[in-house]
Amino acid sequence: MCLICGWIYSEIDGDPEHGIAPGTAWAAVDMNWTCPECGARKEDFEMIAV
Repeated sequence: MCLICGWIYSEIDGDPEHGIAPGTAWAAVDMNWTCPECGARKEDFEMIAV
């Protein structure tokens, strides 16, 4: 979950609009990827249980 805006990355859905295919594990997401909602960096995300 993005600590800035609350957007949640789903490994099932990925982020295909930004080059992350569905099924991509969070660990495999490139460090240069940014939150599609607010532009926060990957380091600004925290793992949560959903």
